[in-house]
Amino acid sequence: MSSAVERVIAGDVRTVARLIRDIDDRIPEVREVLKALYPHTGKAYVIGITGAPGVGKSTLVDQMVAHLRKKARTVGVLAVDPTSPFSGGAILGDRIRMQRHSLDEGVFIRSMATRGHFGGLTQSTRSAIDVLDAMGKDYIIVETVGVGQDEVDIVKSAQTTVIVVIPGMGDDIQAIKAGILEVGDIFVINKADREGADKTASELRQMIEMGHKKHEEGKWKPPILKAEAVFDKGVVELLEEIEKHRRYLQESKPGVALEKKRMRVMEELAEMIKNRLFQDVLDRLTESGDFDRAVDAIVSGQVDPYTACDDLLRSRLNLLK
Repeated sequence: MSSAVERVIAGDVRTVARLIRDIDDRIPEVREVLKALYPHTGKAYVIGITGAPGVGKSTLVDQMVAHLRKKARTVGVLAVDPTSPFSGGAILGDRIRMQRHSLDEGVFIRSMATRGHFGGLTQSTRSAIDVLDAMGKDYIIVETVGVGQDEVDIVKSAQTTVIVVIPGMGDDIQAIKAGILEVGDIFVINKADREGADKTASELRQMIEMGHKKHEEGKWKPPILKAEAVFDKGVVELLEEIEKHRRYLQESKPGVALEKKRMRVMEELAEMIKNRLFQDVLDRLTESGDFDRAVDAIVSGQVDPYTACDDLLRSRLNLLK
């Protein structure tokens, strides 16, 4: 284990790739390595990029990486992809992403699959962030597909969260109001050469200004940028806004960055406890045969799933009074 930790800290790509694969596959032994790596984290700056499918997030990330490398910054990219229902692997693999960076030792790119397992996606991604952080990357970019609750949870691990939209999304703009708007620090209207870019910007601005307490005087107000990532337009401006937000967190008010970190750690710890409890409880139920017997009872109509759940937790595991 100690040799693996040393190789990660030394920046060994193969060891890092293997470790992240083991995290994705939920290999139990990986926890000890993550424990040893944690004291070496906290130096990388984490950027979350999210938005609906088809808005051009990967192209935007590709251009961001190129500009960061021109400044001699090292970059890690975690691309959270939809999962194949047949193989369980990521449909959009890292082999088809950002090909021009594949031979650059200063860039590490990895796809992670959204397998639909309880809590697995968020925790796997957070653990992978820690590995890339310990590896010594200056920036870690986490790109997620969609704007669902999983994505909201993932981007909470980022210091700066970028929401990407495109003109003409219509109801989709309204749909992001519920959860993702609150975690957005910067909004990018990509493919801004399309008709409706100004209308989209106006809708976003109205939503941002509509009574959100986080945008009170002295607090960060998310900028709305226009970009055409495929032509490398607006990418430099985006990176400048990310740096402004970084300085804001560091300088504007002493407690802002600390409070954001505390909230992030609190959520990560709660998620970790939830995942560990879920796995341990399910393992015990499965090994004892109680879980299968409950399933059979529900299928045969002897009991409803709610009663079966309560019975399992109460009488078998003492978790309910």
